[in-house]
Amino acid sequence: MTSPEERLARAALTRVVEPGDEHAGRWLRRYGAVGFLQRLRDPDPGPALELDLTLDPGPSDTEPFPGTGRKRVDGWRRRAADADPRRDLDAVDRLGGRLIVPGDTEWPGQLDDLGDARPIGLWIRGPADLRTWALRSVAVVGARACTPYGAHMATTLASGLAERGWVVVSGAAFGIDGAAHRGALAAQGATVAVLACGVDTPYPRGHTQLIGRIAAQGLVVGELPPGTHPTPSRFILRNRVIAALTRGTVVVEAEYRSGSLVTARSAQRLGRHTMGVPGAVTSGLSAGVHELLRGEATLVTDAAEVVELVGDMGQLAPPRRGPVLPRDLLDPAAAHILEALPAGDPTPVQVIAQRAGTAPDDTLARLYELHSLGFVERQGDGWQLTNTPTEGSNARRGGT
Repeated sequence: MTSPEERLARAALTRVVEPGDEHAGRWLRRYGAVGFLQRLRDPDPGPALELDLTLDPGPSDTEPFPGTGRKRVDGWRRRAADADPRRDLDAVDRLGGRLIVPGDTEWPGQLDDLGDARPIGLWIRGPADLRTWALRSVAVVGARACTPYGAHMATTLASGLAERGWVVVSGAAFGIDGAAHRGALAAQGATVAVLACGVDTPYPRGHTQLIGRIAAQGLVVGELPPGTHPTPSRFILRNRVIAALTRGTVVVEAEYRSGSLVTARSAQRLGRHTMGVPGAVTSGLSAGVHELLRGEATLVTDAAEVVELVGDMGQLAPPRRGPVLPRDLLDPAAAHILEALPAGDPTPVQVIAQRAGTAPDDTLARLYELHSLGFVERQGDGWQLTNTPTEGSNARRGGT
């Protein structure tokens, strides 16, 4: 169980340290949150903090952060002097939210795979338990400026996953992210939005209502304390949390230079499943996805295929097949006679038998069988194919 002092220190450090800072993660691991914060606020902490040190020889109190640049440490210290964790905790409490940290029962253990880049803590809005949801979750990410095809696929995938009891995780951005969240919500399913800002600061502004719906029906998660605004680097660093939190990442549309590909590559490094939805080869918005598919990513076209990859043993997608036509159900002998019947004018039985390499009596018997099934018709002494339109394919389409 996390002590109140540890929780308070970690709350402060979320305002002091940028997400994914491995330098800070290393000192946090060595000193603990309380010791790390005190060393930032007091460059000469004295012997009282010796109990925070590990047994192996570590940095001295006179130089607590060797190997970390002076500019970085000075920045930490400036922000540590102004950090007011109680104010941030009160702000998230007024929203009905909370802060979870390593050691809490709600902390998702898979985030520990990030090592020193692990989040210091996560600020959360929403009623669900993040640890439980993360155990059965899939990230659906992609381009902000997506095509109608991409938006349709993201919505269909997310709703299909939600209907199968999977949690859809994304970043609440315009385009694919928003479509994925809406698909899960429309199916009355579970969805998690991982923000690159404070959970009380909806971004983008155009998704204020959507993020509010997610907070009510799902979870809104962020590493940064209340009131914090996003920056380009924070969007990129946010993606590692999406990758680590989930069992696998699906990229729907992405150009060669896309933050979605950062998420996918983070997932690959962490040993998670990486999937891509193919698009038109002429579409620049699918170029990044196709590059992933040329590597270790797996091609998926619907929710069943995603679940087959990330789910438990036995959760297999239905077999894919082409259209089943009426002639596919014919007896092989009858199908052989049908194939020997030429198109065009009526053909005598003897000619059909010669083409099929069968006896005329056997050929005639099969022709009457085919006639009863509606495949052929008799015209005088000859036989010809029935002029009926071909039925459409009944092959299963992706997402149905």
